Amino acid sequence: MTTSTRGATKTPAVLVLEDGRIFRGRAYGAVGVTFGEAVFSTGMTGYQETLTDPSYHRQVVVMTAPHVGNTGVNDEDPESQRIWVAGYVVRDPARVPSNWRSRRSLDEELRNQGVVGISGIDTRALTRHLRERGAMRVGIFSGNALPDDGTMLAEVRQAPEMTGADLSAEVATKETYVVPAIGTKKYTVAAVDLGIKGMTPHRMAERGIEVHVLPATATVEDVYAVNPDGVFFSNGPGDPATADHPVAVMQAVLERGTPLFGICFGNQILGRALGFGTYKLKYGHRGINQPVQDRTTGKVEVTAHNHGFAVDAPLDRVSETPYGRAEVSHVCLNDQVVEGLQLLDRPAFSVQYHPEAAAGPHDAAYLFDRFTSLMDTVLMEGQRA
Repeated sequence: MTTSTRGATKTPAVLVLEDGRIFRGRAYGAVGVTFGEAVFSTGMTGYQETLTDPSYHRQVVVMTAPHVGNTGVNDEDPESQRIWVAGYVVRDPARVPSNWRSRRSLDEELRNQGVVGISGIDTRALTRHLRERGAMRVGIFSGNALPDDGTMLAEVRQAPEMTGADLSAEVATKETYVVPAIGTKKYTVAAVDLGIKGMTPHRMAERGIEVHVLPATATVEDVYAVNPDGVFFSNGPGDPATADHPVAVMQAVLERGTPLFGICFGNQILGRALGFGTYKLKYGHRGINQPVQDRTTGKVEVTAHNHGFAVDAPLDRVSETPYGRAEVSHVCLNDQVVEGLQLLDRPAFSVQYHPEAAAGPHDAAYLFDRFTSLMDTVLMEGQRA
């Protein structure tokens, strides 16, 4: 059978980590060479959404679920126009996809888009290694003329690291576009695209919001040219320490008091705008099963994550910032990582995870309602004034 219906080929492939650990398997997707940061995702579903999430740019994703590709690939679930992962690692790829929406196999889609992958390796052992040693650079090499192990390791160690990487402009839209409100238009939101996923403006459109999606390079003047009732900063890849331009734009928004909402990278941007630092997590949070507590209500949510950096803000007290008091609103129950921030004196908040969660879970969808409520409040206050 062809690779498009039988999953992985018999072509040899090798995965090499920068610390010298090597896994040998078979080519999956395109045959060739790729480099990136090795990370693992714990989601058992939603591989299409993972592959097409711009936040995975320059990362090689290891799937902890043993069987991947069972439902093939359809044309409805992608979160962007292309696959963004640098490489893909699975244990047992589906031999024959089976789903009424499937249009082609995952292997075929990876090959069509030139994404180099590997299958047939012990992904559990690889994941445990990354948990112990941390996310690190990795290379996948496949084909019938593979270099020797020393050569492959040397090439991996020459690849760029994620720390210090400024990537958002590489994945963001180049031109502004509009996602119209569904039903009656209630508000206009300017969304700064740092790597936005398609479901995010859709969730806002469902609530009567017309979303103007702006490039990552948008200026304050560009943001306010659309006369927004609220401003949104999206998820995205890279090191938030490099994001000086988005931080400056957000600070200008905070000065004006416009309702503001940030997701993932947008949470890190808010942290920096308020004067907090950011740092790289050992192996990050990726998957759709992360427990987070909303400290404003005490409610625990199962949430979708994709982040390798976090905000360094105090959990035990309210902080004074140039824009008033701020506090940590959400926290990860696995490791106490900051998962949300909110200002107490201005209409601004953010979360580190993904409440749009196209592949689920949907516990955190209320956050879009919270954003709408902020705009409601500001509108009513303006009318009273």
